[in-house]
Amino acid sequence: MAAAQPFNDMTAYWGVSWEESYGYPQARRVGNEIYISGQFNHDEDGNLVAPAPLGRDGKPSDFSSMGAQMRASYDNISKLLALYGATMEDIVEETLYVLDMDAAFAVVGPVRKAAYGSERPQCASNIIGVSRLAQRAQLIEIVCKAVIGARIG
Repeated sequence: MAAAQPFNDMTAYWGVSWEESYGYPQARRVGNEIYISGQFNHDEDGNLVAPAPLGRDGKPSDFSSMGAQMRASYDNISKLLALYGATMEDIVEETLYVLDMDAAFAVVGPVRKAAYGSERPQCASNIIGVSRLAQRAQLIEIVCKAVIGARIG
């Protein structure tokens, strides 16, 4: 997978198989708004970063890689925003979907602050516990909306 590339000035794709099979772009720009589809812990080749080990039931059996997965997700968001000349400071709302709330709350503060480069990120944030995500070894997915020019300060 190459770094995210705009299909045109409105949409961006990673070039991974699930975009084709599911049928969606990673990001869509409408005016000065950028809608980022659910980003998770994959690298530029489409491989999972820090996949959670799976138990016999095929479900994650250890949630200790939540922080690494969260960092990879934010890194992907940052790369997509850059295609439109935006940064993490332009994000106005995010929603984190997680498999384990306790594991997420144990790492979300420091990881978010590092991703946004601020002790007090200036975006609305939601965190929602879910029973399953797209990839079995995936623990988190982040969706967000950015508005170009929304930076505070």
